[in-house]
Amino acid sequence: MAKDFSKFEERLGLEFADKDLLTQAFVHRSYLNEHPSFHLGHNERLEFLGDAVLELIVTEHLYREYPNPEGELTNWRASLVNAKMLASIAEDLGMDSFLFLSHGEAKDAKSKARQYILANACEALIGSIYLDQGMDAAREFVNRHVLSHLEHILKEKLYLDPKSKFQESAQEVLGVTPSYRVLEEEGPDHAKTFTVGVYLKDEFVASGTGSSKQEAQIAAAEEALRIKGW
Repeated sequence: MAKDFSKFEERLGLEFADKDLLTQAFVHRSYLNEHPSFHLGHNERLEFLGDAVLELIVTEHLYREYPNPEGELTNWRASLVNAKMLASIAEDLGMDSFLFLSHGEAKDAKSKARQYILANACEALIGSIYLDQGMDAAREFVNRHVLSHLEHILKEKLYLDPKSKFQESAQEVLGVTPSYRVLEEEGPDHAKTFTVGVYLKDEFVASGTGSSKQEAQIAAAEEALRIKGW
């Protein structure tokens, strides 16, 4: 399956010395199960490297530019390097069309699994840029495509988890601290599903479901944020 990576290199503004390093960043393990004679391995080792390079670049930037305490910087970093953010960056770069996937994975374009595949490929790409072009090129990529989201994240407080964000908004707008109540428990002990409601005083705002009370509370807070428009 030939893919023209020159178009992708143009998009990045880079020309790889080792074209295989770039290609390998897009090879998912599932593809090799169907094409065992493919000349490259999967991208998981590159992903491992890229994850470390990404975290170092982001951490160094936050350390140098912001005097905030460690806890805040940790939350900011997490909001920049999580799978949802990296998958979004990969989509913006058009990485999806370059992936090497099994037939089954290729059909499943909108699934949560595809988002993780894209996020991992984005980390693998950073690893390949680092190996082929060096740290300066990797830093330029991260600055342009990852750290460029920081201002929006800080402005919208996207670094807060949904529960924290809903609590902060409720206190700011209404002077009320949300409370959570378990509405329903279903299933056996080893596979329970919880439905939790979130309330502002006596007002029921939203409910959420999850495999733990914490997961259900987060889902309820996410829905409450949407309903309230906060």
